[in-house]
Amino acid sequence: MNISQAAQRAGLTAKALRYYESIDLLVPQRNPNGYREYSQSDVATLQFIQRARACGFTVEEVRELLALYRNPGRRSHDAKVLVEEKLLQVEQQLESLRAMRSSLRGLADACAGDDSPKCGILDHLASGE
Repeated sequence: MNISQAAQRAGLTAKALRYYESIDLLVPQRNPNGYREYSQSDVATLQFIQRARACGFTVEEVRELLALYRNPGRRSHDAKVLVEEKLLQVEQQLESLRAMRSSLRGLADACAGDDSPKCGILDHLASGE
């Protein structure tokens, strides 16, 4: 199948397919005329990549996951370690977001939001207190 057909089946854009090829996550066959020829296996790989990216994995992490997926001698332990590391990162990001939300809530509460020039938000940001 051609790039547009593969992109449609994978739920991606042709630009994304070209990008994944440029970083060697996917290597489609080439016809004698130079056009890319995608197989059903390529589409499955693209869907794997898409699902991994949707889970927040970086390109390099996806590369590691794909290497494990393609390795029949893999150990599930290795995949679990990658997922647990990503989970820890997400939990740290959530904690950081909760702290940010608390700070923003405090800033919003410090300002009357009326026509007065006095603004607790600006005062706080200016003084750092």
